[in-house]
Amino acid sequence: MWIGGQWNGSASRRAFAVSNPATESVLDEVPRADARDADRAVRAAAEAFRTWRTTPGLERANLMHQFATALRQKHHAIARQMTLEGGKPLIENIDEIEWCAGVFDYYGEIARDQAGKVLAPVSRHQVNFVRKEPYGVVVCIVPWNYPLLLMSWKVAPALAAGNTVVIKPSEETPLSTLMLAEDFARFGPGVVNIVTGYGVEVGEPLVVHRDTALVAFTGSIATGKAIAAAAAPHLKKLNLELGGNDPFIVCDDVDIEVAAKGAAWAAFLNMGQVCTSGERFYVFESVFERFVDRFAAIARGLRLGDPMGPDIDCGPLIRESHRVQIEKKIADAVAQGAKVVCGGRRPPDMKKGFFFEPTVLVNVNHTMSLMRSETFGPIAPIMPVKGIEEAVRLADDSEYGLGANIYTNNLQYAMYAMENIHAGTFWINDPLTDNDAGPFGGMRMSGMGRELGIEGLDAFREPKHVHMDWKIEAKPYWYPYRWENVTGAGHGGPGAAPAASRPRPASRAPAAGKSSVARKARRKGGRKR
Repeated sequence: MWIGGQWNGSASRRAFAVSNPATESVLDEVPRADARDADRAVRAAAEAFRTWRTTPGLERANLMHQFATALRQKHHAIARQMTLEGGKPLIENIDEIEWCAGVFDYYGEIARDQAGKVLAPVSRHQVNFVRKEPYGVVVCIVPWNYPLLLMSWKVAPALAAGNTVVIKPSEETPLSTLMLAEDFARFGPGVVNIVTGYGVEVGEPLVVHRDTALVAFTGSIATGKAIAAAAAPHLKKLNLELGGNDPFIVCDDVDIEVAAKGAAWAAFLNMGQVCTSGERFYVFESVFERFVDRFAAIARGLRLGDPMGPDIDCGPLIRESHRVQIEKKIADAVAQGAKVVCGGRRPPDMKKGFFFEPTVLVNVNHTMSLMRSETFGPIAPIMPVKGIEEAVRLADDSEYGLGANIYTNNLQYAMYAMENIHAGTFWINDPLTDNDAGPFGGMRMSGMGRELGIEGLDAFREPKHVHMDWKIEAKPYWYPYRWENVTGAGHGGPGAAPAASRPRPASRAPAAGKSSVARKARRKGGRKR
């Protein structure tokens, strides 16, 4: 583990094994942290925050660019480690490293560009501005499917905003994150810390620690709810991305070959272990059979095998229990009437590794679990629809709201779907692409908060409104109150009635019970808090 700028073992001296899902062999062992290690890491981050928070924006930007350069220089070694421990094909992990570097470059630049805003004053001599300030110690709990990208989406904006961080990588894929520890050292001791272990043993202590100010998490709804419940008594700030069950609509006005290829990539990228995978497909009846035939042909042609290989499209699932869960979901759907078009089984010639054939199902409906809950695997259920209204109604019939896709050349179809489907990201003819400058996150049960874009930076900053009067003088609306000054021009502090800065002729006092100083001030245009 990496705590306070140094390598550390666990306080318990215990460790756990990290395995290769393609071969089921043990790769290495890492420290098994507990509450004592969580305390050390948070304390180190809290101490570092005292100086990091005041580090000039240009200096932070330079450090983040240096880190991005270091990632690019060792991208192949890191990508190889990610493939060994996570099973994602090497070619996808090489891309992931570049995406990570780009995120650090992006936030390095926008964080030095602005740190708040200046407001138009409401009185003479007044200066008003808003400072965007860091929260303090941020705990980043990262999943296994994109261990460095989803870490970068949290750590880069957190650091750019002036926070310090404690990273808790998934117990499935901690090795690639640990490879970056000494590269993080350039930010200073304690600015970035890494603890390895299990959620209950070290994740929960990190969440509830008194010096943790904010928790950023990507993972399941169940774990997100547990984090929210643990953080609630302390009113900690949360940023949660909790997965999805994304719909994918294919209209009858598109090139079916292109739509089928795009849909297959959305369904089977990283063996469907993507939070925004296409998990339920709605295809216009007039092109349904053609689409299913072409989609299934693509699925059958995908090459499974050693994810390190150059001639491989799909690697293994992350672990055996996940494969069993996917098999159960398919069996339940078939028992309810679904038909397996292709796949739906373990490859008979692959005895080692958690491999599973990409699966296409038809005869599905919305009573089935695979159409209602996140699958996170290589399953594509396809359902015919009469038209755009039915497609949109079914697509939005979900408790999730992370992403949604549509293929169409009809602008009205695209805009109708976009307006009526709850989704944090909506893709039109371009599935599963990202843009660092645009926000990413979910609606409904898919989470709260956003990553990426200026919204992703603001998730790690809180605003402070500063009032200043550069000319010190007594205000006419201070005590003692004088009725002749009540005109409503200006703002006072909490509980003060606003008044004009120039005198006015005396007026008669209001009748008893008819008004008050504050009410008169409001009628004249002032504000009383």
